Amino acid sequence: MSQYEESGATLPGDQILAISPMRQAIASRMQQSVTEIPRAWLMIEVDVTNLVALRQKLKESFLLTEGFPLTISPFVIKGIVNALKEFPLMNASWTPKGIAVQRNIHISVAAGSEDEDAVIAPVLHHADRKSIAGLAFELFDLLKRAKAGTIRPAEMQGGTFAFHNTGAFGSMLSYPIIQHSQAANLTFESIVRKPVVIQEMIAIRSMVSICLSFDHRILDGMICGRFLQRVKHYLEKYDLETVIY
Repeated sequence: MSQYEESGATLPGDQILAISPMRQAIASRMQQSVTEIPRAWLMIEVDVTNLVALRQKLKESFLLTEGFPLTISPFVIKGIVNALKEFPLMNASWTPKGIAVQRNIHISVAAGSEDEDAVIAPVLHHADRKSIAGLAFELFDLLKRAKAGTIRPAEMQGGTFAFHNTGAFGSMLSYPIIQHSQAANLTFESIVRKPVVIQEMIAIRSMVSICLSFDHRILDGMICGRFLQRVKHYLEKYDLETVIY
């Protein structure tokens, strides 16, 4: 190792990038999260064969009717919301006065911003009051404006639980950092077709991992494991007759 590398100094020809205000804010929040929150992690596998078939059935007519694509994410978010209703402690935050369990469900969704080349988290406010189609519309609008850099500050505040569709980038497993003031962060990984044993027979199914990082001050493995099982239940419950409006 050279003297430059040992001292952390730049080498001739290295490029120094200016730190934008957004990148500085992200760095500060992530450092605060890692420093203050004792994290733990769980992962389970989910059979989303029926969900994939449902989206395939609806996507063409949905695009013609609504004018934008129907993705997997609103189906997953709906499953998360249903599970959060059953496990309200997952929708909480740690405060000096005690654990604040949030009455409303506001889902932070990771999104890329072209202007800043950064990831931001616009919020689906009152996600528990919306249908799958309603979630799809609002999600499309938020992500479109996040990419264009036109999201308003108020639209990135108030999140009570975080969701990342990391599978969109080919990820198989991830260990997300928990957003400060939230109790947990769930990722939906890449859907993979693979052989699965069902009733002593081998079938090719669409399988996906869902990963959960959680604040161990608020949550323990038992409740988080039960929560993930309920998310799994709702994702596997979809069929070709599911109504999205």
